[in-house]
Amino acid sequence: MVLPLLAYLAGLLTILSPCILPVLPFLFSRVGHSFRRSALPLLAGMALTFAATGSLAALGGGWVVQAHQWGRMAALAALALFGLALLWPALAEVLSQPLVKLGAGLSRRSDRAQQRGEAVGASALLGVAVGLLWAPCAGPILGLILTGAVLQAGSTGTALLLLAYGLGAATSLAVALLASDRLAAALKRTRGAGLWMRRGLGAAALAAVGVSALGLEQASLAGWALADTNRLEQALLSRIPAADPGGTSAPAISRLPVLGTLPPFPKRATWLNSPPLSRDQLWGKVVLVDIWTYSCINCLRTLPHVRAWASKYKDHGLVVIGVHTPEFAFEHDLGNVRAAVRRLGLTYPVVIDNDFAIWKSFRNTYWPSFYFIDGQGRIRHRHFGEGAYDTSERTIQELLREAGQKDVPTGLVRP
Repeated sequence: MVLPLLAYLAGLLTILSPCILPVLPFLFSRVGHSFRRSALPLLAGMALTFAATGSLAALGGGWVVQAHQWGRMAALAALALFGLALLWPALAEVLSQPLVKLGAGLSRRSDRAQQRGEAVGASALLGVAVGLLWAPCAGPILGLILTGAVLQAGSTGTALLLLAYGLGAATSLAVALLASDRLAAALKRTRGAGLWMRRGLGAAALAAVGVSALGLEQASLAGWALADTNRLEQALLSRIPAADPGGTSAPAISRLPVLGTLPPFPKRATWLNSPPLSRDQLWGKVVLVDIWTYSCINCLRTLPHVRAWASKYKDHGLVVIGVHTPEFAFEHDLGNVRAAVRRLGLTYPVVIDNDFAIWKSFRNTYWPSFYFIDGQGRIRHRHFGEGAYDTSERTIQELLREAGQKDVPTGLVRP
């Protein structure tokens, strides 16, 4: 019972993370409507769809990737229509005529539909669309759940954990929605405020759809932070006995221990920005392995430092290798990864780890994770998550000096 509770608590914390922002326009479109008939079906649809897509992603088959891609496109189209309906009531009436019969009208002016119970289906459909697009920030707890889902090929247990996470997020959003009802009631007493609120939500919904369609939602939100949810989740995990994920504390820089050896890269792995690299080719080089994925906000926040280190030390014996291990089904698509690598300005080698082979060889459990390897192929330091950038760069400098490099640059990058 401990892990399901932790999953639920981690879901509750998502309201403090920037990943929830694209969901809010669609959620607050339910303000002023019946919570039971309108908001609750939306939140339930969102939680169930997130759990289903997360579980399917663990299967990793090509058909799952394609199904998720088509599902996301259909969801974008539906949410775009919903945003347009909020902006133009006349369009809402046109759209709602054929859809009300199916219980999926897009119009917020659904008092009569609510009386007949038809708004339940409309809100649930909206929740399904939101759930297909929602990609929450992968803190330590969600990282463990998704890792378990992949390694256990999408078991019932991991599906239930994903559902617990989704229900936690739905709970915190429900509280926010109930608190907003009072504000909505006050605005309704102001002449014209309801119309402008509706149009504002429509514009926000269309903006969210546009950002998602361009694949920019995580990058555009990476600079936002309402609270350090990773630290809160790590505090929760530390209260239960758990397998050591490989050590999270940084050892003293002057006495870097040997923590293992660099495992071999799969021979048939796909590499971007480089021909395949082997351990023999890397002998004598200092290697920084960054296990990341392109929709992870925590990963994106570390990339400015990783890019800066790769540029600063590339002529002094450092090789940076990004290991792209996907969280969600759409991240298995090689075209999506190529586009993200190009968009993010990554010029160092990136190896595709769709089957989690490299992840498992490092016994990894987090996104992002950094492994620092010396010139003899030994892992000398590890760091998980954001932060500790000064310690990481000093580790690189020390390992370069150990490898016999002369005139190693000093100072620390400030990207």
